[in-house]
Amino acid sequence: MILNLYAFLNYQMPQPTDVLLQIEAAEQPDQILHSANINLSLTNAFARVPAEHGIGERIWMQVEGDFYCTYQATLEITRDVPDLSALKATDLHALPGEAVRYLMPSRYCPSDEFYNFVSTEFGDTSGGPRIAAICDWIASRVNYVPGSSTTQTTAVHTFVQRQGICRDFAHVLISLARASGIPARFVSVYAPAVTPQDFHAVAEVYLNGDWHLIDPTGMAKADEMARIGVGLDAADVAFMNSFNPVQLIAQTVNVTTG
Repeated sequence: MILNLYAFLNYQMPQPTDVLLQIEAAEQPDQILHSANINLSLTNAFARVPAEHGIGERIWMQVEGDFYCTYQATLEITRDVPDLSALKATDLHALPGEAVRYLMPSRYCPSDEFYNFVSTEFGDTSGGPRIAAICDWIASRVNYVPGSSTTQTTAVHTFVQRQGICRDFAHVLISLARASGIPARFVSVYAPAVTPQDFHAVAEVYLNGDWHLIDPTGMAKADEMARIGVGLDAADVAFMNSFNPVQLIAQTVNVTTG
């Protein structure tokens, strides 16, 4: 599948501000970039650095005044999507080093708070069937409500309030997977069916010796997503971190196919 990506950001920076930007789709074996271009307004400093786990890049900038950024890319998704119910859990003692950190609790995914819940609710499942059961539970009990959460909302808050946006759905899935002994990580993506169009958040789980993309909101399919970056939770993969106050002027994301 061919995806055409477009993102436009416009922010006002009242004072010199260090900014960490991550909006470019990552070049990976299962998503091949055919073209990519990013245009930025004038910066006082600019440097590219590797993103988490070496997936994608971040851009360090120092900017002041009217900041704008336009990103356009075309890429091809070549990802195989196996049957989730057929995927087996990897024994913990057989996990590669790269997966171990994604078993641990993190700021937005306090998975240690859910051990008793997953044992009681999903105790007769494991591996892919456990993840499928968790996704079904989220779909039936958590409502997608734009504006219902903040940057302080954790998986525990979403679990209690039973509402959230894409990042909250991802945090709940990640937390319940980690509590089940399945490595899980947060993934920022572009996807064409996301409504309204925006940077999207999903999860990846480590099963049967590999990582597998899953969208607990149900809006995006694994073979229609373009990864931007991965991390323990949303704190690792924000599309933009600013280290002084900034004002949003405009922001647009558009993803089309073909």
